[in-house]
Amino acid sequence: MLAAMLSRMITTNTETRLLRWMVFISAAVLLAMLLAASLRFAAGFACGTAVSILGYLWLQKAVGHALGSGTGRVSKKLVFELIIRYPLLFGTLYLVYRTNWLSIWAVLAGLSVPMAGAAAEGLYQVKGMLSPSRTARKMT
Repeated sequence: MLAAMLSRMITTNTETRLLRWMVFISAAVLLAMLLAASLRFAAGFACGTAVSILGYLWLQKAVGHALGSGTGRVSKKLVFELIIRYPLLFGTLYLVYRTNWLSIWAVLAGLSVPMAGAAAEGLYQVKGMLSPSRTARKMT
């Protein structure tokens, strides 16, 4: 029981940090693009980031519901979000590609924000494993 609670707490902290990493990375890159690149490129990055973070949040909610619910009933909204996830992604890419309103490369870069957030979270956890904990230093 204690192990399950601790595992849930660690998972929740990791998921919260992962979302923060994604928002931080996307904001930093978007600011850099606004300063160094064109507005069209920055808007494409923002569009890709919005779609990818929205997809991540929907997936996180679906997995949390699937693993945490003992009822076996899934809401229609959750099913809709899971079904619409990939058509939204591919529809956005198709619209950007066909209309050429935004840079397709910037949209693709924005879609990679969850991967960058996961890499940052992984490095954060490795740093935590390699550095001695504060509790261990106080005990010695």
